[in-house]
Amino acid sequence: MASLQASNFFLSSSSNKIHAAISVPKLPLIRLSAPKLQPKITGDGFIKTIPIDRKVNETPLLQESSSLSNSMATLQQLYAISEAVADRVETHQNVGEQRDNWNTLLLNSINMMTLTATTMAGVASATGGDGGSGVGLKLASTVLFLSATGMLVLMNTIQPSQLVEEQRNATRLFKQLENQIKTLVAVGSPTQEDVNDAMEKVLALDKAYPLPLLGVMLEKFPETFQPAVWWPRNKSKRGNGEMKSNNNGWTKELEMEMKEVVEVIKKKDGEDYDRLGNKALKINKVLAKSGPLLTGFASALMVCSNNPWAATMAAVTGALASTVNTLEHGGQVGMVFEMYRNNAGFFKLVQELIESTLDESDLERRENGELFEMKVALQLGRSLSELRDLAKKSRYSRVEGSPIDEFASKLF
Repeated sequence: MASLQASNFFLSSSSNKIHAAISVPKLPLIRLSAPKLQPKITGDGFIKTIPIDRKVNETPLLQESSSLSNSMATLQQLYAISEAVADRVETHQNVGEQRDNWNTLLLNSINMMTLTATTMAGVASATGGDGGSGVGLKLASTVLFLSATGMLVLMNTIQPSQLVEEQRNATRLFKQLENQIKTLVAVGSPTQEDVNDAMEKVLALDKAYPLPLLGVMLEKFPETFQPAVWWPRNKSKRGNGEMKSNNNGWTKELEMEMKEVVEVIKKKDGEDYDRLGNKALKINKVLAKSGPLLTGFASALMVCSNNPWAATMAAVTGALASTVNTLEHGGQVGMVFEMYRNNAGFFKLVQELIESTLDESDLERRENGELFEMKVALQLGRSLSELRDLAKKSRYSRVEGSPIDEFASKLF
């Protein structure tokens, strides 16, 4: 009996040791969520369970994704336009350098030909034009005068100095547009409307400053002086001018100030550049017609008469033609005309910008009034206080009926 109890005790202690040896730590409780099952009785009597669908509201996420994709598409379009504008800057700059070379080379070549023909005519006049040498001098002088006439007609038609100024202005304006696009991308929230506006500005600049010479070249001798226009026309909404609670920096005083600035631009700056532009146009027309007429007349004198006095007159006419040609193209009268045309266009742009802004009925859609005032002041080369003083002077002069003695711009 005692041995049996000892045996049971030995077995129980061994079992406890085995259980202790194979014990494992408790694992953390993991809760698994499974879709709820919906019972469904089939036609054969069996029960079939079907998961219940949960409708997830993905509308805000989809809207955010769509807005992000639209924003990326807008940025890509603006970057594409910016790249095209940068290419145009480079193109206009290269073409401008090429046409500047044209002006220098054509001017030097025509003057050299004219002066050589004039010298030959003078020698023929001094020798009396007798013998083979006199005939040779007359023939060579006639050929040179005729060649100079043809080249002068071509040069006066295309006006290389004016073409150079056009390319300079186009380069500057395209750089300005490129910087505007970069600023819009950097600090703004561009929209599709901004993309369309940038496209319109690029096309307007292409039309205002064309690169080809044939077919689309700007008229170099228009009937009347017209300011350059390189911007698309603004479509503004006229309103009643009522101020709202959120006036976006605009006040009645600021609107009156902008209107007075427009009046000064119209009466002083615009009229002054219109007068100067018409003068430059008339001078350029006279010089452009005089040069070929003088060289052509000199060649006719050398051909049609054997009188030494005819050769003398041809020499004098050739010298005068060289002077006229140097004055026109060396003095770059065409460039001066284009500069006046561009400056007049600048004042017209400022005028239209102010008027279109004031015509906008919704003040929240306008550019901030304080920022707009600062931009106008900088464009006219004035401080804010000087711009306000100019508006006061304009108002007082209108009340008193006396003309204002100050221009709006201090730059041009």
